[in-house]
Formats: sequence, C-alpha cells, structure tokens
Amino acid sequence: MLCAERMQRIVQAILLGLIMGLAGAQMFKAAFLVTFAMMITLFIAGLTGFCPGLMILKKIFPPCKCEEQKEN
Repeated sequence: MLCAERMQRIVQAILLGLIMGLAGAQMFKAAFLVTFAMMITLFIAGLTGFCPGLMILKKIFPPCKCEEQKEN
C-alpha cells in the first residue's frame, strides 16, 4: 500500500518529468518557474519541517509510520 511519503516522492518524480518535457519542448520559462517553485517548497520543508504537499497527501494516504507499526 502506498503511504504519504512514498506518494510525495512519486509526485516529485512526475514534476521532474514534467520539467524535462517542458525543457524539451523549449518552454524554458515554464520549466524554470516550475523548478523554482519546487526548489522553494523543498527549501522551506528542509528548514522548517513543514511541507504543504505532504500535509495534503497525509489526508488522502496514511503516513508510512502507521504502515511500519502494523507490520510489527
């Protein structure tokens, strides 16, 4: 079963693929803006520990810690 932290990494991979597609289509401004927004979000999450995307995903998917506790 997917958990919120794993889904966050999947969403990040999708965003990076979107950025590569935009750059490949020579839409450099859009690729730059999406990259810049992702960088700011990751920077804020790294400094404060608050990640808005993860908070939203935790409402949809269970956190990974719950999955580990069920196995034990």
